[in-house]
Amino acid sequence: MTVGSNVKKTLATIKGIASQLEQYAELTRHPDAKKVWQQQVPRAWSVVHLLENRIMKLEFEEPQYKGL
Repeated sequence: MTVGSNVKKTLATIKGIASQLEQYAELTRHPDAKKVWQQQVPRAWSVVHLLENRIMKLEFEEPQYKGL
């Protein structure tokens, strides 16, 4: 597996985690738990954006990774 495909696989995993955190925040009834989930959602999406930027840089620097 190449670096590019590893990073893209990680991105897909993190997006799934971020979506799951949003669901937990929406579905939980316990106020303290809801607050914790809601605090983690922006952090997860921040990692998503960092990885997306990294992938764009990777694809620019190493065209063979584009589209993997």
